[in-house]
Amino acid sequence: MTIRVALVDDQELVRTGLAMVIDACQDMRVVAQAGDGAQALAVLAATPADVVLMDVQMPKLNGVDATAALTARGEAPKVIVLTTFDLDDYAYAALRAGASGFLLKDASAAEVIAAIRSVHSGDAVIAPSTTRRMLDHLSRGAPRPRDDHAVAALTDREREVLVEIAQGYANPEIARRLYLSEATVKTHVGRILAKLGLRDRVHVVIFAYDHGLVRPG
Repeated sequence: MTIRVALVDDQELVRTGLAMVIDACQDMRVVAQAGDGAQALAVLAATPADVVLMDVQMPKLNGVDATAALTARGEAPKVIVLTTFDLDDYAYAALRAGASGFLLKDASAAEVIAAIRSVHSGDAVIAPSTTRRMLDHLSRGAPRPRDDHAVAALTDREREVLVEIAQGYANPEIARRLYLSEATVKTHVGRILAKLGLRDRVHVVIFAYDHGLVRPG
């Protein structure tokens, strides 16, 4: 299966470099490009994509608002936001808006490719250390509305797995910590996402913080 990738950045040179890296892979290809958020929404309305690499600071419509509009659509692609600094407020706003992770603009070609594959498969594109910093950042924001009925829908084991994800642990680590098989952990993750209506592991972290299941620090 070929992963369809769209590139959204107001710098043509950045898009050209990313396109060269992506099109060199047999399992993915660039299907669309746009120079700002407004153009991206128009292009992606006509051209289906699986993963979007989205710059956050652009003219006309920034990446945060474009991400929110894009992820609100049915069958929306996964979005990876491109940022200069991994603690950029724009990056966190984009995660809140529905992005599936973020990628630094100085990332290597291998990191870009790995990020696209990870997001396409439903995994996170945030390292555990960054996850902890993200929690600290979220703690400084305004309180979010809670849906305790959603938490109640989880089994005790699913809640345990959710907390492990929110602390930045990958499936193999969760399996070891909870004495489960990786296949069982994967099944629990899928059920958690389905029950809570979450797009991916990044939004599990945000959900867990919003509902007081994990704390920064």
